[in-house]
Amino acid sequence: MVPFRRRLWLLSTLALLATGCGAGANPEARTAGAADVPAVAVTTAVAIERPIARFVAVTGTLAAQEQADVASEIAGRIVSTPVERGTLVSAGAALVQITETEVRAQADEAGANAAQIEARLGLAGGGAFEIDSVPEVASARASSELAQADFDRARMLIERKLLPQAEFDRSRSQADVARRQYDIARNSAEQQFQSLIAARARMTMARKALADAVVRAPFEGIVDQRFVSVGDYVVRGTKVASVMRTTPLRVELTVPGQYISTIAAGRSVSLEVDAYPGRTFTGRIRYVSPGVQADSRALIIEAVVPNETAELKPGQFATARIEQASQTPAVLVPGSAVRTDSDTARVYVVSSAGSAEERIVTTGQTVGDLIEITSGVKTGDVVATSNVARLADGMRITGTR
Repeated sequence: MVPFRRRLWLLSTLALLATGCGAGANPEARTAGAADVPAVAVTTAVAIERPIARFVAVTGTLAAQEQADVASEIAGRIVSTPVERGTLVSAGAALVQITETEVRAQADEAGANAAQIEARLGLAGGGAFEIDSVPEVASARASSELAQADFDRARMLIERKLLPQAEFDRSRSQADVARRQYDIARNSAEQQFQSLIAARARMTMARKALADAVVRAPFEGIVDQRFVSVGDYVVRGTKVASVMRTTPLRVELTVPGQYISTIAAGRSVSLEVDAYPGRTFTGRIRYVSPGVQADSRALIIEAVVPNETAELKPGQFATARIEQASQTPAVLVPGSAVRTDSDTARVYVVSSAGSAEERIVTTGQTVGDLIEITSGVKTGDVVATSNVARLADGMRITGTR
């Protein structure tokens, strides 16, 4: 036997089914029911067609304009760290100071060696090197010229039989010795000058090492990281700080291959980031790759985005829109005419009978307060723009434009 409650539920269900079938079999009853619903007052607008600028939607990640891990050029102990994370620095600003006692001593020694050789060569005043102006060379040259003059006189006298042969031979020997001493002096001066060049090179390196005791920022920016502290011992190549330039920022974007003809350097790019909903940042394309990627057939481009207020941060994900060169026609309706439920966009077109005709539509780009309809609505259709949430297919409406 069927329990009483079970029988009551079955009877109720059969009654509802019978009522539904009767209504479905009677269109006049359904129409009469719809007629009983009061008309909804709406405002309307006409779908228009006009050319609009097209955009390519792509994504990318913001990156610093420049970023460098600054390293020590010399070995030594850190004695000062004038910057912290987040410190704004100018180009050449000190990041860390390394003890300079040893490198200063080396620079002084190298300078003294160079000065000693300069004095020996007669270059203490900073003049140019002239080998015959070197004191030893000048003295040897004078001796050689004097000995040569004595020999010339001796030769003249011996030709006249006025000088003994022994005196003539002695004069000739003295001239030869003086000439060889002059040559030796010149060679010695040349060697000393080469030594001076080496000494000056060592002095330059020592002075550079002294200057490198202060590790400086390579460009204007902000300190991202400081890797060392006072007391740390560093060697050549040890990273001491990371500096980045965030004004402007770079963003690398990947553009699908079908849009390659519309991309060019200098074209405007608008960016949006999740941190600032509703705000748009504008940049320009700086670089377009000369080739496409073999695996994806996509084009890599790079845009530059001003960041004077430092609101944008490297590493942020950005959605970009790149304006195309030409405009194309589009069917546009007010954005308020489109109702979206569960990712389905619909528009209510006002029929000639004064009722709402539901259209499932596909939307495109947004142009101010208007939105592009790529399918579902044609130019000239009158669409409801208010009370759209209250409408349903076939509902009576009264509208004004």
